[in-house]
Amino acid sequence: MNYRQNKKYYLKVVLTQFCSVPYYMVMVALLFCFSCSRFESVRDSHTLYVHLSAEPGHLNPITSTEAIASSINTYIYETLLDRDYDTLELKPLLASHWEISPDKLHYRFYLKKNIRWSDGKPFTADDIVYSFHVIKDPEVANAPLKVYYIDVVSVKKISPYIVEFTYSRPYFLALEICGSIPVVPKHIFDDGTDFNTHKNNRHPIGTGPYIFSKWETGKRIELELNPLYWGNKPDIKKVIYKVIPEPSVALQMLKKGEIDVMSLRPIQWVRQTDSKHFKEAFYRFTYYQPYYSYIGWNAKNLLFNDKNVRKALTMLINRQAILDSLLFGLGMVVTGPFYIYDKYYNHDIQPLPYDPVKAKELLKNAGWVDSDGDGILDRGGTKFSFTFTITSASKFAERLATILKEDFAKVGIQMDINRYEWAVFVNKIDKRDFDAVTLGWSLSWEGDPYQLWHSSEVKAGSNFCYFINREADEIIEKARKEFDVNKRIALYRRFHEIIHDEQPYTFLYCTPALVAVSKRFSNVIVHKRGLNYVEWKVTGN
Repeated sequence: MNYRQNKKYYLKVVLTQFCSVPYYMVMVALLFCFSCSRFESVRDSHTLYVHLSAEPGHLNPITSTEAIASSINTYIYETLLDRDYDTLELKPLLASHWEISPDKLHYRFYLKKNIRWSDGKPFTADDIVYSFHVIKDPEVANAPLKVYYIDVVSVKKISPYIVEFTYSRPYFLALEICGSIPVVPKHIFDDGTDFNTHKNNRHPIGTGPYIFSKWETGKRIELELNPLYWGNKPDIKKVIYKVIPEPSVALQMLKKGEIDVMSLRPIQWVRQTDSKHFKEAFYRFTYYQPYYSYIGWNAKNLLFNDKNVRKALTMLINRQAILDSLLFGLGMVVTGPFYIYDKYYNHDIQPLPYDPVKAKELLKNAGWVDSDGDGILDRGGTKFSFTFTITSASKFAERLATILKEDFAKVGIQMDINRYEWAVFVNKIDKRDFDAVTLGWSLSWEGDPYQLWHSSEVKAGSNFCYFINREADEIIEKARKEFDVNKRIALYRRFHEIIHDEQPYTFLYCTPALVAVSKRFSNVIVHKRGLNYVEWKVTGN
């Protein structure tokens, strides 16, 4: 997940590299224009047009948890270290080098001295110290980020270009967490106003290769080449993110040359972009990154506080059939909380089977029977009736919900569907105001499940399904201070077993990114980390 795709977990609308989330709308004029089947390019050859299907709430890297925002911020803001796009190894970015104490409690970074914020002010250790204090500030709304710094007792300015992080105890991800701390300019934000609502949350000032230039709400966000950038200047001079909620409209605009980069839906990949004509004008890339989708059951709801009920619900969902029918088989059913290609993923665990007969037996054993003959299961006077919360932005979620509603009804479970616009949807998740929900997690390249699964995160962190398990907590805590990778693998694979047994989520799929890029750019390379606009070259109009 990127800002930095190696750092923390982000909410991500299911199935898309660029969070392409569909709304329902019709654009007859665009559809008519497409009948000409012309692949035209935008007029400004050095401007890259990128599709956004939803608009981020803001662009503050300390408080944002949206993948949409991170995909933009990664070109505006930078961190002390970065992950190499090919090797995934940590490498210097804003720091020139670093030192780690033998006891692994002190991490000292030496900053490059030729870096300036995009407004011309120098980047110094003061910005890092300030950003750390903001992250730790209980008044700042960034609970998912705070958890990564719970063991950092201090960040000290040794000199204007030397800063030192001190831990209370060793942590195997300490170098990455310190090195990838989101940094904002102290001279901009330390002005006495509320950090959560600061005006520069929508007007970011960073040190990266691009600077923010314009935001037309509901339409576009524009970035321009940073004239003060300390590194190599990209060939692309301007990046314009176009907000186009309806994917079919976005695809027509892509084919007309009004968009250069778009994350495709499976149906678009299989049926609408596989022609020779399309491939002459566009690259098509498919690749996997750390991600999975899921259905989360809110264990605060008495319907879902029994793991056997959650198992029954999973066994009522024909995940492979849904993958084949809705996603054209593009993906893999997963069983647990790690990326399927991660060393921590436990491949010995098999998905619970689709088995309605066994599911009904589990429900009956848990006391859920239709005692009054009305067709709905009940227990102690309570009907098995709940709402499934989805974003109106996701057609996949809509179709999934329809399938679940029908299949659950066959065994006496009543499910209603609540649809919300993306911002409202996220707010309801944050407030734990839901029964069940479907979402996706974009994961770290090197994982730590604390934020998502530790019991301390149920109130304000990302453990919004209220998963509480003592052994799981102990494993998470022990693994954080385990530097032996093989021992950590054993711990996390046991943790995977616990999650599979408890079924706090019905784990769905790890799906590939499906991306189309205009061939007017060259050097378009799919790295292990994905695509990187900075290295692309303009080859024609």
